[in-house]
Amino acid sequence: MELHELTITQAHEKLVNREISAIELTEAFLTRINKLDKEIAAFLSVFKDSAISQAKEIDNQISQGQEISMLAGIPLAVKDNILIEGEKCTAASKILENYVAPYDATCIKKLKETGVVFLGKTNLDEFAMGSSTENSAFKITHNPQDLSRVPGGSSGGSAAAVKAKECISALGSDTGGSIRQPASLCGIVGLKPSYGRVSRYGLIAFASSLDQIGPLTKNIEDAKIVFDVISGKDELDSTSVE
Repeated sequence: MELHELTITQAHEKLVNREISAIELTEAFLTRINKLDKEIAAFLSVFKDSAISQAKEIDNQISQGQEISMLAGIPLAVKDNILIEGEKCTAASKILENYVAPYDATCIKKLKETGVVFLGKTNLDEFAMGSSTENSAFKITHNPQDLSRVPGGSSGGSAAAVKAKECISALGSDTGGSIRQPASLCGIVGLKPSYGRVSRYGLIAFASSLDQIGPLTKNIEDAKIVFDVISGKDELDSTSVE
């Protein structure tokens, strides 16, 4: 099985058993992005250097015999309306073209603690207001199954990236279908958690009483793994619950 075919569970087992390294896994996805994304246009930015650096850290932990979490070394993409400290967060709008996030969204902070490798930020309809990912200010994302068709939206970049196996998993946001609809159109799994299960802190809002961050994955098991990490009460979001 090629590395880009792996699920989270499969990749974790191979990392723990030292059958593959986190750098090898990360480079496999970076190579795939470089090969495919000119046509698919799922990504707005790719964090090549920092991704390799994050993967090296996980390999060091494994070589020292440390236990690693299920998500350690797993290459993940993030919808570009979720803040990652020090990285641009555009919400696919020219208005925020040069905005650099001053802090991490709570879900990103939690994922960093597990050792996830962040591959980059994915395209969306501008400010998440759309359902086709044709309404980005920067590019139109295409469905990997048929490039003449849309991937859905507004988390179309994340859905397309998972379907094209440019990442193992991705984060999206859902207000009125923006995870579920592109997951359906791309033939993958997308979960909109119940309101309050995942902190909205660090998400560029569309409708605060409806917005939720959730995972897009290859299968349901992977969706649960990501959800279990990002969910939970957050003092920075008063609407969040355990």
